[in-house]
Amino acid sequence: MRPSHRRLAAFAALVLAIAVPSLASASNSWGGYHWARTSNPFTLKLGNNLNPTWSPILATTSNDWSTSTVLDTTIVAGQASTRKKCNPTGGRVEVCNNTYGNNGWLGVAQIWASGTHITQGTVRLNDSYFNTSAYNTSAWRNLVSCQEVGHTLGLDHQDTNFNNANLGSCMDYTNNPSTNQHPNQHDYDELGLIYNHTDSTSTIGSALPNASGADIGSWNAEFGRMVARSSDGRTSTFVRDLGAGQRIITHVIWA
Repeated sequence: MRPSHRRLAAFAALVLAIAVPSLASASNSWGGYHWARTSNPFTLKLGNNLNPTWSPILATTSNDWSTSTVLDTTIVAGQASTRKKCNPTGGRVEVCNNTYGNNGWLGVAQIWASGTHITQGTVRLNDSYFNTSAYNTSAWRNLVSCQEVGHTLGLDHQDTNFNNANLGSCMDYTNNPSTNQHPNQHDYDELGLIYNHTDSTSTIGSALPNASGADIGSWNAEFGRMVARSSDGRTSTFVRDLGAGQRIITHVIWA
């Protein structure tokens, strides 16, 4: 290539990098898991199985994720049989709170997947910790609610080191959630990449058989095999194989 052509190519690459910097850097997809749908944007229902303390927190979470250009979330009446068991419902996400016990975790997000397609999800928020002075703040509640719902959309964390400087994203772990209560542009860009295609079928709102819920006080029995853990042990990911390409993937944030 002649020098003039090299300069032209370098200039074009620079212009492209400036035009789409966030898309190029987005990288927090959760294993490629996503909801199947035939068009964008799509609307995902969040079942409200929450008490009055948590309901406005979920409203903030839903509004935050609906800022995405590829999806909206809408809050509907919950269908879980009990808040503690938090049974999933096909084609949507059930969000529950309860005093699940001093078992170490603040929040749990679970998705049921067929291949890489999410078919249903649950979020559980542990009041055994959120009722204590250390975590009973709107900042901690917003962080965990936003993050666990983000997982059910197919997002992973941007950073799992609690001691690093805040990234301004609820998908970033922190010891001080003051500026990490909502998604940031990086999260929205990643959703754009995850959902930049459409599928021939949809798992949104599908009348799928409901998987049974479980009392997750004995979390190790339900979650299955641990497949990832942060270096400080504050986060873990588990997979439970159901056979025939079906699995439950669980993310846990520990107190």
